[in-house]
Amino acid sequence: QVQLVESGGGLVQAGGSLRLSCAASGRTFSSKAMGWFRQAPGKEREFVAAISWGGGNTYYADSVKGRFTISRDNAKNTVYLRMNSLKPEDTAVYYCAADMTIEVVTTTPIITTGPSYWGQGTQVTVSS
Repeated sequence: QVQLVESGGGLVQAGGSLRLSCAASGRTFSSKAMGWFRQAPGKEREFVAAISWGGGNTYYADSVKGRFTISRDNAKNTVYLRMNSLKPEDTAVYYCAADMTIEVVTTTPIITTGPSYWGQGTQVTVSS
């Protein structure tokens, strides 16, 4: 059975930092991209960041570019999201996602297949 387990969420003041982790078990996702999405209250789930199998390609939403960094350790089947300079508008439930493909259209990353798997989510709250 496939499982994605997120950790690292919490409450932080504006300007602070957090690192989210997502540990995958049940199968290897090394051939596809993994990433993060988020959903704020009353809003649709949105793409945040993703990383290719080898880690050579990373993709970010415009709203987090320059502040968030995604990385992965395939030996541990784990993907990380380092979030710096957090803003109140970053408050959301953050979901790990796996088994997806991404294309860049002009400068915008587009999810073309998947994600096939989702984690249960971890709450990130940024106070002003």
